[in-house]
Amino acid sequence: MVVQQHRCGGGALAVCALAVAGVMTVGSGCTGTGGGEGAGGRAVARDGPAGTPVAVVRKAAGALAGAGSAETHTSMETAAGGTRVTIRGEGAYDFRRQLGRIEVVLPKDAAGADEHRPITELLAPGALYMKNRGAGVPDDKWVRIDTTALEDGNLVTGGVTDPTASVELLRGAAEVTYVGRTELAGVAVRHYRGTADLGRAARAASATSRGALAAAAKGFRTDAVPFDAFLDDEGLLRKVRHRFTFATEGPAVAVVSTMLLYGFGAPVSVELPPEADIYTGRVQQGGGGAEAP
Repeated sequence: MVVQQHRCGGGALAVCALAVAGVMTVGSGCTGTGGGEGAGGRAVARDGPAGTPVAVVRKAAGALAGAGSAETHTSMETAAGGTRVTIRGEGAYDFRRQLGRIEVVLPKDAAGADEHRPITELLAPGALYMKNRGAGVPDDKWVRIDTTALEDGNLVTGGVTDPTASVELLRGAAEVTYVGRTELAGVAVRHYRGTADLGRAARAASATSRGALAAAAKGFRTDAVPFDAFLDDEGLLRKVRHRFTFATEGPAVAVVSTMLLYGFGAPVSVELPPEADIYTGRVQQGGGGAEAP
């Protein structure tokens, strides 16, 4: 049996990115760097990239598969009513096998409680595994979520945008503008800005990620996802920032997800938990919960 995760209603703090992470109320003192240019980022002279901007960006997923793997830093940020929430992650991901391990750090809650324990997330084709989930899940158990059944395709649910989905989204890029050259953590990169179409991305995606993106095309208020992408001179994606508009019962919720990639070729060891370690009971979500069928 698999714990099913359902879309949350209400305001921005009920976005599934926070509900799955077990944070329903957070303090207003959290800050994020999702909108920045990254460490060491600075504008330098422009030059013309090879190929049209749309073509260059759409090739990013293939280039990462060729590189194999990378280490990553992630952040996911949302804000509403004067309250800003930022969830951060750090780990490594294998783009060929579409397997990764990321430690997700949650912010303090509004009552000033101690920092939450990091949540360990294992990402696999069609599945998200979470440990230290809290919300009634035993410490020694994992929660497994079928990402193809999520209405956002795990673009925001886990507090980390699945790296494969993040880059596969760029296959749906349209109306892309080449902004110019800059530096990112000492690496020369080209900056592109545009909009990705979720439906187009799902149709162009690899077979293993097509289902999740197709689900996401139904879960957001609009198919259009604005992005900023930074690629090095070898065509490897170094940073991507997506701005999602999530459909809730109330006002639309904006979620900014940022992924930094570095250390290409780093070894990635991911061992998926056995069935005996998968939790199949109720997962609390604020005043409600999701229950295994």
